[in-house]
Amino acid sequence: MTTPQTPPALDAAALQRLLDAGDDLAKPRLIDVRTPGEFETVHIPGSYNVPLDLLREHRAELRAHLGEQVVLICRSGQRAAQAEQALADADLPNLRVLHGGITAWQAAGGTVATGRPRWELERQVRLVAGSIVLAAVLASTVVPPAKWLAAAIGAGLAVAALTNTCAMGMALARLPYNRGPKHDIRTVLSALADDRP
Repeated sequence: MTTPQTPPALDAAALQRLLDAGDDLAKPRLIDVRTPGEFETVHIPGSYNVPLDLLREHRAELRAHLGEQVVLICRSGQRAAQAEQALADADLPNLRVLHGGITAWQAAGGTVATGRPRWELERQVRLVAGSIVLAAVLASTVVPPAKWLAAAIGAGLAVAALTNTCAMGMALARLPYNRGPKHDIRTVLSALADDRP
């Protein structure tokens, strides 16, 4: 018994060719799994924002609306790969990930829609983690046990790299700055249903 092979990730040029195809039925659904704030800042026109946590929670409901080809998009491809796994676990076929995410799409000159500028989540994590480490090291000159806070942040970053998850990123994504427009599953499903050919 053979298991079906997951299609390879799409690069920006391959996705552009798919989108340029004349047949609307052959075009893939573009699902952007970044936070609403990130999506509002920049996204590929025609894509749908289904934040990763919402996608994980409602993957069975989404399955009925994503029967055709689906391309998953995030900033760099990591969250999209997590979304691919979640949807594959719900037996959704024809999933692909945009290799390099929206960053690669923009670098290749792909068309984007832009909104209010925000710092990307990864940049926010670097700022917060770096600030905590710096403050802990400086504080440890006066209060030596403060060095353990820097060690905890370092350990957290190591775990984030090993597990391909980021607790700090998930916490920062919940801040009002990153939320953007409110998303719920009914709104997402309605948009997907209304745009069906």
